Amino acid sequence: MTIDPRLHRIVATQPFKLVFATISGAHLYGFPSPDSDFDLRGAHVLPLEKVIGLDVRDETVEDPRVIEGLEMDIVSHDVRKFFGLLLKKNGYVLEQLYSPLIVHTTPEHTEMKAIARGCITRHHSHHYFGFAQTQWKLFLKGSARRAKPLLYVYRVLLTGIHLLRTGEVEANLVTLNEEFRLPYIADLVARKLAGPEQSVLNDADIAFHESEYQRLRGQLQAAHEASKLPELPSEATRAALNDLLVRARLQSAVNSPRPRVT
Repeated sequence: MTIDPRLHRIVATQPFKLVFATISGAHLYGFPSPDSDFDLRGAHVLPLEKVIGLDVRDETVEDPRVIEGLEMDIVSHDVRKFFGLLLKKNGYVLEQLYSPLIVHTTPEHTEMKAIARGCITRHHSHHYFGFAQTQWKLFLKGSARRAKPLLYVYRVLLTGIHLLRTGEVEANLVTLNEEFRLPYIADLVARKLAGPEQSVLNDADIAFHESEYQRLRGQLQAAHEASKLPELPSEATRAALNDLLVRARLQSAVNSPRPRVT
């Protein structure tokens, strides 16, 4: 995917220094529609004066709006919050950190990716079980069963299985299916891209996909039980994240304009 130059300009206008900004959502997952919005995700560094007072604000910055003609959904966490999420088996932040669709990067981003490998545990399976269940309920909701939430179900389950088996983060469904070879994925992607009228599944399809949903849940459970990944992030990983956080915060203090004394 070629990064639209407008995304670089949008990143440059963010209120706080970004450690990284990547694209998530349908573009990352491999099935964006022409009208898909851009899910921009990242981590920022709050200035020292914003984190040493009684009230800490802007730990999460959210900005969903149209910018330069692009429908944007921007979410960024301060590095302290982002690191805390990494340590809590949060698959969302892992996928954001390792997204290959990079709009903005820094040396700290590279360091984060190296350290965060130690945050990947066998208990990330719980994130993917929960996410898949939420998407399956969304797929069943209402009278029309559409391809989009079903694609999310498969994307989540395959990402989780692959992560538990290999320790590698892969969020692109098309890439994952090169390994899993599910024959119906290409058809579901085509249905989703064809628009709402073509994306509705019939009752026979629903029964088949429920069977596949349960089968892949079983594979995720088996991958969890067989995984050689650690139970928890190591103390060394936690210490490395703490060291990076301290350095990032001190650097932000050096770069912040000094208040004038009158």
